[in-house]
Amino acid sequence: MKQKNVLEYLEETAPRLPDKVAYADDNCELTFSQVYNASRSIGSALSNKGYYNEPIVVFMAKKPQTIATFFGCVYGGNYYVPIDPEMPRFRIELIFQNLNPKAVICDEESLPLISDYEYNGDILLYADISKTEINESALTSIRRRQIDTDPIYIVFTSGSTGVPKGVVACHRSVIDYIEQLSAVLGFSEKTRFANQSPLYFDACLKELYPTIKFGGTTYLTPKQLFMFPLKLVEYLNEHKINTVCWVVSALTMISAFNTFTKVKPEYLKTIAFGSEVFPIKQFRRWREALPDATFTNLYGPTETTGMCCFYRVDRDFELDEVIPIGKPFDNREIILLDENNKAAVDGAVGEICVRGTALTLGYYHAFDKTNEVFVQNPLNDRYPELIYRTGDLGKLNERGELIFVSRKDYQIKHMGHRIELGEIEANVNLLEGVSMSCCLYNKEKDKIDLFYVGDPEEADLFAQLKEKLPRYMLPNKVKKLESMPLTANGKLDRVTLQKSI
Repeated sequence: MKQKNVLEYLEETAPRLPDKVAYADDNCELTFSQVYNASRSIGSALSNKGYYNEPIVVFMAKKPQTIATFFGCVYGGNYYVPIDPEMPRFRIELIFQNLNPKAVICDEESLPLISDYEYNGDILLYADISKTEINESALTSIRRRQIDTDPIYIVFTSGSTGVPKGVVACHRSVIDYIEQLSAVLGFSEKTRFANQSPLYFDACLKELYPTIKFGGTTYLTPKQLFMFPLKLVEYLNEHKINTVCWVVSALTMISAFNTFTKVKPEYLKTIAFGSEVFPIKQFRRWREALPDATFTNLYGPTETTGMCCFYRVDRDFELDEVIPIGKPFDNREIILLDENNKAAVDGAVGEICVRGTALTLGYYHAFDKTNEVFVQNPLNDRYPELIYRTGDLGKLNERGELIFVSRKDYQIKHMGHRIELGEIEANVNLLEGVSMSCCLYNKEKDKIDLFYVGDPEEADLFAQLKEKLPRYMLPNKVKKLESMPLTANGKLDRVTLQKSI
C-alpha cells in the first residue's frame, strides 16, 4: 500500500524499537515510544480544541520535545511552523503577521517570551498537551481525511529581500525526498546523525525523518560547539556519530584550523554537504583525514523540499575546479533555461529549474510571489506543468554532470565585463593561508568588495590576486576579518557583510 503520510514512518518504527533513543541533546533524550506517545497526545489536544488544517506555531528552542511537537501538529491534521526564540525579533514579528495563527505551542522556557509579541491567540503549554489523554477516534478520523498533498510544515526562507516567505510543503514531497535521499546516502537503523541545522530550516529534514523511518538516532549538536572545532570533533566521537549532513562552512571551520592534526572523527563514514561551494583545498583535507568515508555534494532550494541533486565524489579535483552537484534525485528533472526561456545548449550556462514531485505547494498567503517562480514549463505548450525557477545558474560539464555556477544575483556587469562573484571567491580561497572569503558588489558605487579570513595581510593578498585575475575582476576594497559572519544555518551571511560596507 502506497505511503501517504509521514507519520507512517514513526508508526512502523515505534513498536519495533520502543526503548531506543530517537532524538537527544545535552539535557534530554526521547525514545521512539516517547516521541510516538507525546505526539499523539499533542495531536489529540489540538483536535479537542477544534484545530484542523491550521498553521500551528511551535515557539520552542531546538530540543527533542520540539520535534515531538512537530509530529503532534501533523497528528492533529495541522501543519507546524517552527519559530525559535533565538530568531531576530523583527523576523518573528513578520512571521506572526503573515500567519495570524490561532494557536502557539510553547514550553516553560519560551512561555514568558511570547508576551513580547502582539499575539492574542491560544497559547498551549507542551508540558500540558503532551500528557493529554489520546483520543483514538479523533486521530483515526483525522487520518482518514488526510491526503498526501495536505501541508505538513511551513518554513520561512532567509528573506534576503527583508520579507521572509513561508514555503509550504506537503506529505507527498517530503516522503519522496526522504526516500530518495535515504537511498543515495544509505541510511539505516545504525545511522547516528549529528544535526547542525536549526529546526526552523528545511535542512533538518535530512535527520528528522530518516530517524523515524529507519530507527536511527539524531543528536542535536549544541550551536556553540561550531565555534570550537576541536570540541566539536570530540563531541562527534563521544556520541559515535557516523553521519553528518552539514553546510560547507561548518566543515571548513574544522579543516581550516588544522583540527585533524589533533583529533579526527573516528566513527564518521557518511559526509553530505551543501548550500555553498566546497573549496577544494579544504575538501582535500577532509578526504585525507577520512579516506574511507563517502562524500556527497547536495544541492536544492527550500522550494523543492530539501535537496534535489546529488553528486557522490568519485574522483580527485584540481584546486581551480568545483565539485559538481551532479544529477537530480529520482522522480525529478533539472531543466536549464537560457535568457530566452529555451533549453540551454550543452555546456552553456542556464537557470536551474526543477520539475517533479519535489516541488512544494508555494508560498503561504503570497500567491503573487508564488506565481513569479512556480511557473508553467516554457518547454511544454501542451498541458499545465509547473516548474520552479531557482534563480541559480548552472551548466553541464563534459561528463554530463551539473555544475553550479552562481546565483543570478551574484552575476554582475563591471567595467563592461560580465563577472561571476563566485569566480573571484574561488581564486581567493586558493591562496595559501586563506580559509574563507566572500565577494559583494556595491551597485550604487560600481565597486567590488572582498572580505576574507586568513593569514595574509590585505596588501599581500591583493598583490597575489593581481597575478591571478584580470584587472576588471580585482576587488576595489579588501578587508581582512577575524571571523566570517554566518547565518543561523551556517551559511555566509552576505546581508550582514553588505550592511558593513
